[in-house]
Amino acid sequence: MHRRDFMKLSGAGIASTVIAGTGLIGWLPRAHAATINKTFYITQGLATMIDGTSVFFKGFSSSPGVVNVPGEMITTAEGNALQEGDTVNLTIHNTLSTSHNFTIDGVVDKLIPANQSLSFSFTVNAWGSYLYYDSSNAPYNRLVGLHGAMPVMPAGLSNQLYPGSHTFVQQYSWIFNDIDPVWHEAVRNGQTPTSAYKPRYFTLNGLGGRPPGAPGAHDPNIDAITDPRSALYGHVGDRTLCRMINVGLADQSVHAHGNHMEWLTLNGQVRPEVWTKDCLYLESKMGKIDSIYPFESPPDAWPSVTKSTYPMHLHTEMSQTAAGGYYMFGAMTDIYFE
Repeated sequence: MHRRDFMKLSGAGIASTVIAGTGLIGWLPRAHAATINKTFYITQGLATMIDGTSVFFKGFSSSPGVVNVPGEMITTAEGNALQEGDTVNLTIHNTLSTSHNFTIDGVVDKLIPANQSLSFSFTVNAWGSYLYYDSSNAPYNRLVGLHGAMPVMPAGLSNQLYPGSHTFVQQYSWIFNDIDPVWHEAVRNGQTPTSAYKPRYFTLNGLGGRPPGAPGAHDPNIDAITDPRSALYGHVGDRTLCRMINVGLADQSVHAHGNHMEWLTLNGQVRPEVWTKDCLYLESKMGKIDSIYPFESPPDAWPSVTKSTYPMHLHTEMSQTAAGGYYMFGAMTDIYFE
């Protein structure tokens, strides 16, 4: 598990950069349920975008001195996915002067009052790619960063998402978001946004891409293209489950090069047929998809390719930019055949 999930506080108590905490997921099947202990801090801060704009965020964070967007995945202490039947003991410290909720649809919904802490437990009884988020002040608190992933594997299965699914050998979590700085600033000021929604930045696991030659290119701390929590790494045969969640308000079309993807689920439901497609429609407002990138030698390549690099980007054109004019600074990453 690779993690660079810290947003340092400035002297004024406001954070200065945002880096995500999600991505590659370990997995070790168990014969018994486990108990997972987690602690989050609800914090807030500022991030500087590629064009120099400072944008306000909130997060379910790992300590009071950082802001994590997305929040750290809820996994075992070893970084492995949860398993059906596991219990999570969660303590949340709300460091802010406004109340917030911790919600996993169909599982748990708790209110954490301003400047207070709350401890509670919940059990996950079904496999799936879950989103935890703040359901209060909807959808604004979710959009400004109060969200994260919780992957759950079925009991008794080592390489399937559900009984009878196609198999895989590794798995990743992808959270897509779109950012309107005007809306974020309204939330910062305790207001309800009144302007039309105008997303200016698009992120994958909290980061945008950095094309070659751009400032920060190849820095995995800020470049989603080389961030190992987002970029897919594998050899031929390393079939990879991609758990995708879209917390933003823009519908997206996820397009992977090199191989078509095997489309397993839509919004948590098993699809009646597994289609093999190069573009997958990912709905806005917490839409979810589970698919497998098969890491096969690209069928149209001649001569046959076993080592190469291919992009993953979105076919919603605006999602490839930042601030409307910085092309290839949007929600994208690379797929590395090693």
